[in-house]
Amino acid sequence: MQRESLSKYADLAVQIGVGVKEGQTVIVKAPINTADLTREITKKCYEAGAKDVIVEYSDEEINHLRLLNSPDEVINDYPKWRIDGLMNYIREGACIINIISSNPDLLSDVNPERMGIRNKVIAEASKEYKEYVLGGKSCWTIVAYPNEFWASKVFPGLPAKEAIDKLWDNIFKATRVNTENPVLAWENHINNLTKKLEFLNEKSFEKLIFTAPGTNLDVVLPKGHKWLGGGQRSTDGDHFLPNLPTEEVFTLPKKTGVNGTLRSTKPLNYRSTLIDNFELTFKDGKIVDYKAETGYETLKNLIETDEGSHFLGEVALVPHDSPISNTDIIFYNTLYDENASCHFAIGSAYLLSVENGSNLTKEDKERIGVNDSLTHVDFMVGSSEMNIVGITKSGEEVQIFKDGNWAF
Repeated sequence: MQRESLSKYADLAVQIGVGVKEGQTVIVKAPINTADLTREITKKCYEAGAKDVIVEYSDEEINHLRLLNSPDEVINDYPKWRIDGLMNYIREGACIINIISSNPDLLSDVNPERMGIRNKVIAEASKEYKEYVLGGKSCWTIVAYPNEFWASKVFPGLPAKEAIDKLWDNIFKATRVNTENPVLAWENHINNLTKKLEFLNEKSFEKLIFTAPGTNLDVVLPKGHKWLGGGQRSTDGDHFLPNLPTEEVFTLPKKTGVNGTLRSTKPLNYRSTLIDNFELTFKDGKIVDYKAETGYETLKNLIETDEGSHFLGEVALVPHDSPISNTDIIFYNTLYDENASCHFAIGSAYLLSVENGSNLTKEDKERIGVNDSLTHVDFMVGSSEMNIVGITKSGEEVQIFKDGNWAF
């Protein structure tokens, strides 16, 4: 890995990801194996004028040991001070850079029920944090960092170093780091996504119909829905890019307006546990049946997190002919796999994807059909066989996707 490429990657996280401002505090959440990137990001933050950079390191190996060995009272508790400390900075305007670098198989030996309890406890403790993120009250981004286990999962058979180098190579291509001016390349890409958004928002579809092998789904969109993508605006008007990379445009489905079946097309790496070849059946928005060849118990625990996790909170469109998809690589990492494929999310909707979303009361959300949950987990359904038709208020049928790609 070249130092210059890592520097450009850090630049993207700081400039395009969160747009660090003069005098702003930045929170960097990072696994311990990402120290070189974390330090480079910290350096770039200060160069951009950051007042302070708060780094919170984590170690998934220690988390694994805790899940295997700690008594139930530990698994059922998440210290409030851990969230309170972050929220004090975030309420004062801090932005958040998340670095992810997980081992896709690390938690495969953890009891799924125990894992489900732990995930729910963390989600409940992080509720206010999640509301800030989904409500656009703070700027945040996610970037990925290879490790030996992840790289070997993606490229089995290669020596560890070669696998890591190859994964870095593909990450730099997907994030446009390999271009002469990555920041300019991203500005151009965002402009292209904006044209798709303008068309979708102008049409203001009432319903989308998804058809593909194993998928036959009607998705009603609520009144006041907005298509977003290519970055978002915070409630203060600051631009940020939640995912680096991103190829999607997305909105929210009406909570009770989803009917039919959905089949996954890529594995879902949910908290270091794989769920693969799964199908979901919906009636009036609710998941009423599900099955999975791999990870059934983990899928079950995800769906049963709370009432809202039985419904969908996001529908996202990604063309099959796109940079990440064209690598023909399964990354076993949602940040990348979701940007190679149309996808949905189980759980909460992003409040920015509906008019006046940040100010909606609980009653408003129920009336409009905005789903609320402790969780938000994307899963992939797109392929070269995906077709999507939009139905307008006047009954006009518009082909949005044909054979996996934009039809307009």
